[in-house]
Amino acid sequence: MSGSNASRWVVLAVGAVVIGACTHAPLNRIAVAYSTIESAAGEPRGTAILWQDPGNIVHVELHLSGLPPGTHGIHFHAVAKCEGGTTAFSTAGGHYNPIGRDHGLKNPAGPHAGDAENIVVESDGSYSKSFTTDRVSLTDGSTTLFDADGSAIVIHAGADDQTSQPAGNSGARIACGTLRKTL
Repeated sequence: MSGSNASRWVVLAVGAVVIGACTHAPLNRIAVAYSTIESAAGEPRGTAILWQDPGNIVHVELHLSGLPPGTHGIHFHAVAKCEGGTTAFSTAGGHYNPIGRDHGLKNPAGPHAGDAENIVVESDGSYSKSFTTDRVSLTDGSTTLFDADGSAIVIHAGADDQTSQPAGNSGARIACGTLRKTL
């Protein structure tokens, strides 16, 4: 199967899961979104499914494969534009930071709304875990990931040190997915 066809099948599969989740979503999901994550070469690397509960906590469920083993920074970025190739996803902009804080979960003047804990990819290149955040929203408001230019989720080559400015020294952007709202 060619990369293009494989990408289409991943998108269709994610769409089916998300649509199913929307039609059968528990009452505690007030908003749902998803992303298909790809490498800079356009190869599928997995999915992110997000939902917001009534307490304004956003749950992020990641299912990834084909990534380098080890620790990687992961962040929400300010623009829903994931152009790979030589631009290395620079089109996704910087970390999502609508309220102007410094970078880093360990920074007393931070964190950015888009900052998250590092992920640790298994030796086979896979990662399937969830995290939550109260610094972003899938609904309208000052921290919505669905502002005028949307948002992306980006995986970096290295670990985020959670303090350095402006982005934690987590290295190149190796995978990216734009966020799509479904509910």
